[in-house]
Amino acid sequence: MNEKLILTCKDLTSEGLGVCKRESKTFFVPYLLVDEEARVHITKKRKNFYEGVVVERFKDSKDRVTPKCRYYYHCGGCHLQHMSYRMQLEFKKNKVEETLKRIGKINVKVDDCIGMDNPWNYRNKVQVPYGVNKKGKVIAGFYKKGTHEIIDMDNCDIEYDIADQIVNTLKKLFKEMKIEIYNEDKRTGVIRHVLIRNGVFTNDVMVVLVTNVDSFRSRDNLVKALVKEYPSIKTVVQNINPRSTNVILGEKEKVLYGKGYIEDYLCGIKFRISSKSFYQINPIQTEKLYNKAIEFADLKGTETVLDAYCGIGTIGLVASKKAKRVIGVEIVEDAIKDARKNARNNKINNVDFYCEDASRFMQELAASNINVDVVFIDPPRKGSEKVFLDSMIKLNPEKVVYVSCEPSTLARDLNYIVNNSNYKVKKVTPVDMFPQTFHVETVCLLSKLHEAKHHVNV
Repeated sequence: MNEKLILTCKDLTSEGLGVCKRESKTFFVPYLLVDEEARVHITKKRKNFYEGVVVERFKDSKDRVTPKCRYYYHCGGCHLQHMSYRMQLEFKKNKVEETLKRIGKINVKVDDCIGMDNPWNYRNKVQVPYGVNKKGKVIAGFYKKGTHEIIDMDNCDIEYDIADQIVNTLKKLFKEMKIEIYNEDKRTGVIRHVLIRNGVFTNDVMVVLVTNVDSFRSRDNLVKALVKEYPSIKTVVQNINPRSTNVILGEKEKVLYGKGYIEDYLCGIKFRISSKSFYQINPIQTEKLYNKAIEFADLKGTETVLDAYCGIGTIGLVASKKAKRVIGVEIVEDAIKDARKNARNNKINNVDFYCEDASRFMQELAASNINVDVVFIDPPRKGSEKVFLDSMIKLNPEKVVYVSCEPSTLARDLNYIVNNSNYKVKKVTPVDMFPQTFHVETVCLLSKLHEAKHHVNV
C-alpha cells in the first residue's frame, strides 16, 4: 500500500504501539506516543484495523527520548526505548489496571510500578545466535524484528557488559580456530548459539556453547583461550542440539570446564544455577518482587506455606525465613533436585520439596485435612489451568499471593478465582522486571472474605 495519512496518536496498545483513529478506522503505529502527530505510511490492511510506519513526525511528546541503543529500531528485543522511564512505569501501571478491568472485571487500586534506579544492563542471561554474513564474517546478535535474520551487534544496552565482551571475543576465536558456524538451511556446521549467565552478586559467569555436533576441532583450545581472557568464567558447558528446531537447548550436555553450574544470591540465599535452571533474569528487581510477595503474605512465623510452581525453590526458600513450614511442589524433576540442593546448601530445614503435579498435590493435601495458610503461585506466561485453580480453592488457604509475568492471564485467573470462591483481590503491585520492554511482572494478594478460619492440625 502506498497511502500516507497524517494521524494523531490517541492511546497505546498493551505492547506499546500507537493507536490512531480516523473516520471510524483504527491504525496501529510503532514508536508513536500519545498526542504525537505524524505522517504515516499505511503498510497493511487487516480485517478490523490498519498497520503503518512513521514517515515524519510533526509533534513530539514530552515523554519522547532518544533511544540509547543504536540497534533499537531494527532489533526486536526492546519496545519502549523511545519512551521516558517515568512514562514506562506509568504505562505498565495503567496496563495492569486496565487489563484487570477489561479481562478480569476487577476494579482494584493498582500501586505505582516499582522501577529500577538504573534501568539498563540488567539481564543476567543472554542467548545469542551466531551466523555468517554474505562476506563470510562471523556475526552474532539478535534476530531482526519478525525475521530470522541476525543483526550483528557489538553490544546490547540491557545486558551485562561482560556478556557483550564474551560474545565478541567468541566471534574472533571461532574465526581464528576455524570452528564452523551452523548453517540452518544446510544443517551443517558446529556453533548454533551461545548462552551466557552471570551471577549479579557473585560475578560468576557461565558460558554454554550450543552445538550441532558432539565434538569439534579446537574445542579444548577454545575453552582455554576463553577462560584465560575472562577469569570470572567459572564453568563452560557444551549443549548438543542436532535437531532442526527453534528450541535453543538440546537434551545432552558436557561440562568442559568447572562444575557445570554457577551460584548467585537472592534475598540473602545462595542459589545454584545450571544451564537449564529457571532463574529470574533481573535479580535486583526480583528481590523487590519477592520482598513485596512476602510483605503481602504477612507471615508471623506460625504459618504453613505452599510454593506452587516452585522451580528451584526461590520464593519458598525466601519465605522460609518467616514461616513455620514451607512446602514446594514442581513437576520438573531437575528443578526439584536443584531446589533440594539449594535448601541443603543454605542449611534451611523447614522446607520440603516434592516432584509432583501441583493440582493433584493440592487435592491430596486438602483430602488429608492438612492446613495451608498461604499459597504462593508463580505460573508460566500462559497462567494457571482451571484444574489447578479449583485445587487451590479446595485447599482453602487464608491467603493467596499470585505472582504473574502476563497481565492478561493474571486477569483471567483472578476473575475465575473471585467468581468461584470467597476470595477477593486486596492488593496489586506491578514490578518493572524488564525495563525498555512492554513486559511487566505483577504481585497480587487475595484474601478470604471472612475474618476467621477453623484450623485443622495434623
